[in-house]
Amino acid sequence: MAIEIEQFMCRQDNFGVLLREPESGAVALVDAPEEASITAAMKRTGWTPKTILTTHHHTDHVEANLTLKQRFNLEIIGPEAEKAKIPGIDRTVKGGDTFKLGEETVEVIFTPGHTAGHVSYYFPQSGVVFTADTLFALGCGRLFEAPAAVMFESLKKLAALPADTKVYCGHEYTLSNARFALTVDPTNSALKERAAKIEKLRAADKPTLPTTIGEELSTNPFLRWHDPAIRRHLGMEKASDTEVFAEIRKRKDVF
Repeated sequence: MAIEIEQFMCRQDNFGVLLREPESGAVALVDAPEEASITAAMKRTGWTPKTILTTHHHTDHVEANLTLKQRFNLEIIGPEAEKAKIPGIDRTVKGGDTFKLGEETVEVIFTPGHTAGHVSYYFPQSGVVFTADTLFALGCGRLFEAPAAVMFESLKKLAALPADTKVYCGHEYTLSNARFALTVDPTNSALKERAAKIEKLRAADKPTLPTTIGEELSTNPFLRWHDPAIRRHLGMEKASDTEVFAEIRKRKDVF
């Protein structure tokens, strides 16, 4: 049985996520952006987490760590490379590690770029990946602590997951990302169609997630560095893949 997922909004545009592995009943949080929204989700579902899976150290992902740990005796798991910056961390993980959430195996993918130690959590049995601020729907995270080449390699890892893998990201940035994507990939019919759907979803105040790896490969310019149409539009037909990615990220920074 696949993990059950309760996705909800936190703060202004963060996504909170509660997970439940149905065979064992084990429950976890992916990041802890805000106590009130998380406890409301717990009340709504009746799920009480025992674990927080922390992706990176930014405040809007760890703000509720200590209060939730104190209230519910949670174990906090997070990236080894950022252990000094993650409040209340109990156990560290690094890329290539695996652990269990109930009967489900969790694979840790090292995805630095947004921060130097960012990790993503992949559930291969359920076909789900939690990418936080590395891969967004139609976007990727800003490069705060590592150069473009590092983020490029992280995105390549995620792009290599099965196409039907569901992707849950850290923020509801999809509408802005869609509008930017059209500026660098204006002839992509799949992108145009998706952007129109996103406009309608957001107008109705509905979430745009989850997405899938396959959908991102066909529409997300940050995974389409190889595409001839994008390269022509950027005037970068002979540039390296990393250079094309870096130019797209640079343009998004000022969009």
